[in-house]
Amino acid sequence: MTPPILSTIGLARTFRTKRGPVEAVRGVDLTVERGEILGFLGPNGAGKTTTLRMLTTLLPPTGGTASVAGHDLVADPAAVRRRIGYVAQSGGVDPTVSVREELITQGRLHRLPRGAAEQRATVLAGDLGLTEVLDRPCAALSGGQRRRLDIAMGLTHRPELLFLDEPTTGLDPGSRADLWDLVRRIRSEHDTTVFLTTHYLDEADALADRLVVVDGGRVVAEGTSEELKTRYAGSPEATLQDAFLAITGRCAAPRDRAPVAI
Repeated sequence: MTPPILSTIGLARTFRTKRGPVEAVRGVDLTVERGEILGFLGPNGAGKTTTLRMLTTLLPPTGGTASVAGHDLVADPAAVRRRIGYVAQSGGVDPTVSVREELITQGRLHRLPRGAAEQRATVLAGDLGLTEVLDRPCAALSGGQRRRLDIAMGLTHRPELLFLDEPTTGLDPGSRADLWDLVRRIRSEHDTTVFLTTHYLDEADALADRLVVVDGGRVVAEGTSEELKTRYAGSPEATLQDAFLAITGRCAAPRDRAPVAI
């Protein structure tokens, strides 16, 4: 059996403040299979962002263990970083340079020779619909084009696992639909596992093979969209919004319910 590309046991993060310790993440047990699109959901303050920052090596955990792309998150974070891609909410392109320059620079940062970086930039532009804007300054790109460039940069080193943090925030409906298609292609054509966080429940419903919901720093439910709708909203024809509100205690379900694996 192929081992999961990501697994955590009791992953935790406590912040020290003047008012005392704050347990942002209180023991997350999580598994992501290779080739999966996982939707990672939770209300504001649930611990979603802190968990994501730990899994991408941006924040060290204060408890638990995690293996990402075959490497221990704490013992070998450099190896983890070589095997993952991360596209943050805000993006990180330089508005003053061209798309081509940005992609080549990203390749060089991943230690590709100049020629290989140039070739990789051309291939990624073709794959992500950026060929016509390769020599356009990044400042002149539309919102959808900027997000495709962000994703192209995250794919430069051919990661096994791509983290997408709120990838469609601020995009118009047409650009969102285009990005959904792109995420599906990344998985099918590049054989890349995708870890997706989003506040758009229709997005999670449309894209994710499986959903994990966190609240209060813990996993409170997981399963396919249909399974969550059936278990928490009473019918697979219900909306994911109905199920989400029930799971997180915004309706009848208590917030401190034990994790439920469906």
